[in-house]
Amino acid sequence: MVTLEKIACLALGSSLDSLGAPLKAASCETSSETGREICHDNLSRLAALGMGTKYDVCASPHSSAIPGVCHSFTPDGRCISLFKTLYTNSCSHQCNYCINASGCRCKPEAFSYTPEELARLSLSLYKSNYVEGLFLSSAAGRDEDVIMEKMIEVVQLLRGKYQFKGYIHLKILPGASKGHIEEAMALSDRVSVNLEASSPSRMGEMSPSKDYSQDILQRQRYIRDLSRKIDLPAGQTTQLVVGGSDESDEEIFRRVVYEYEEMEVRRAYYSAFNPLKGTPFETRARQPLWREHRLYQIDWLYRVYHFKPEDICLAFDEGGFLFNSDPKIAIARGTLDGPLDLNSAGYRDLIKVPGIGPRSARRILKLRKSKKIGKKDLHCMGVRLRKASPFLIINSQRDATLDMWSL
Repeated sequence: MVTLEKIACLALGSSLDSLGAPLKAASCETSSETGREICHDNLSRLAALGMGTKYDVCASPHSSAIPGVCHSFTPDGRCISLFKTLYTNSCSHQCNYCINASGCRCKPEAFSYTPEELARLSLSLYKSNYVEGLFLSSAAGRDEDVIMEKMIEVVQLLRGKYQFKGYIHLKILPGASKGHIEEAMALSDRVSVNLEASSPSRMGEMSPSKDYSQDILQRQRYIRDLSRKIDLPAGQTTQLVVGGSDESDEEIFRRVVYEYEEMEVRRAYYSAFNPLKGTPFETRARQPLWREHRLYQIDWLYRVYHFKPEDICLAFDEGGFLFNSDPKIAIARGTLDGPLDLNSAGYRDLIKVPGIGPRSARRILKLRKSKKIGKKDLHCMGVRLRKASPFLIINSQRDATLDMWSL
């Protein structure tokens, strides 16, 4: 099992490049596991920079036991382990929700890697089969252009000097130059720029030091346009904070539709707002994780099921918020005239039925060419009958009327 102590051992021999006040002499002890000396400054840095990416979503939750190691999915569906870290946690931006921001009263001690030591650490973890790639993000430091150069240097060392063949996801800092973005894309499997907010006005409330149109959207356009000539296997992604500025779920969804259609992002990720002590937003309400989950559901309906935005909007209440229930049920009730005949309904109608997805809908169409389909057949196909049966007529029988479509 990977432990923080093992990761620290792999980092030994690299000097600490602190961006804050000079550090005190490192306190060290001998590892009971390896017999090597472990310096607590290394442990502190790994914890600070590893946990600094906690709210930077790539797929699955951050591991609390191993700061810096998380799981993600490649374009072909494989689950892989990534070393997920900040280059530095020192920041000059005024993000009102972030503990690393310049205005935070409880800022952690500032740490940074050097490009060489981070490249060596990532390679060591990779060669030891602890991880299969690197997810590199960063705060902006004192000068985001300098930090972006250092992040690119890390990847250049990995790809060039160390012939690293693993997966790399590199964050593009707000306001990064087009030249830096082009360099990053040429070396990475995936890049991303975090939207954080759903509109310029919401960004002004959450992070007044960032220009939404220039620092964020223009950088996404650079990535989109450069993708025409640079092979970026996993494309670009983005992320939004959910509930950081009282925006509705519908606001978030409409922005994400724009991202998919205009910016050609591959995925959008959502992070429920969590107030942190010492930040200007510390007294704001924590957002429930179910809100994040419901946004992922409508994102899936749009991106994978290809539901129309106007149909998905039927899942929102009058204020533009989702209920804590399957949004597909509300969409089905609003778009279907009544229960569907299982043995005659078309594909586009079948996938609107809760409990039936694209794969099972195609299986239904294929099987009914040779026989009448019953409940047992649906069960064998993996259809969730409890959700699906109120919306279906199966061999002239139905389990419910439209008035009962409220599961």
